[in-house]
Amino acid sequence: MENYALQQPINRRFKDTLFRRLFSDRKNLLELYNALNGTHYNDPEELTINTLEDAVYMNMKNDLSFIFHSYMPLYEHQSTVSPNIPLRDLDYVNRLIRGLTHKKDLYGSRPVKVPAPEFVVFYNGSKEIPDRSVCRLSDLYEVRLDDPALELKVIVLNINPGHNEALLETCKTLGDYSIYTQRMRLALAGCETAEEKITAANRVIDECIRDGILADFLSKHREEAIGMSLFEYDEEQH
Repeated sequence: MENYALQQPINRRFKDTLFRRLFSDRKNLLELYNALNGTHYNDPEELTINTLEDAVYMNMKNDLSFIFHSYMPLYEHQSTVSPNIPLRDLDYVNRLIRGLTHKKDLYGSRPVKVPAPEFVVFYNGSKEIPDRSVCRLSDLYEVRLDDPALELKVIVLNINPGHNEALLETCKTLGDYSIYTQRMRLALAGCETAEEKITAANRVIDECIRDGILADFLSKHREEAIGMSLFEYDEEQH
């Protein structure tokens, strides 16, 4: 890892998120979907991932979206919870639906069916928040409405260790991700130089592999995992 330690800046090559990298694997994604919904589907090929790879608009990017059994979940990892999440998801889902319907006759007499969207944020930041909370688009309106004409609800799930334990136990990949990110955050907190951070990150990865936490992924993609973890940590600190 000596050559890698000399690369500056250390995080610029890896601007994806570890969450997205893990759950872009259909098997892991189906495991997460089943854990969230209490289902037992077993064919990952039934999922159609439709994440907008170039979805950078006003510096916004969603981690994952997919179509499955007439639903269109949008999953995102956040280390800080912004009240503007519903606005970001509104923009994102609008472009997804446009892509699904641009060849349809929206002025015709026959209804144009679209998958039902679902919005979930997996939070693993250092600020204490409830196990489950809801961010609503209507909370951002300048006036409070009892029955808003347009609503969008984002479920925010705290996936730090000690929260939503049933979910983390049911979806091992998510549980491992929770443990890994907490260990990495604690290890990096006292580091100042790039070399110190890389040394600490390598130590965390060695410990996780030893303990069977994301062991297969970390063994195969160590450098990538380090780069993404350092980038996410720097973003969170910023």
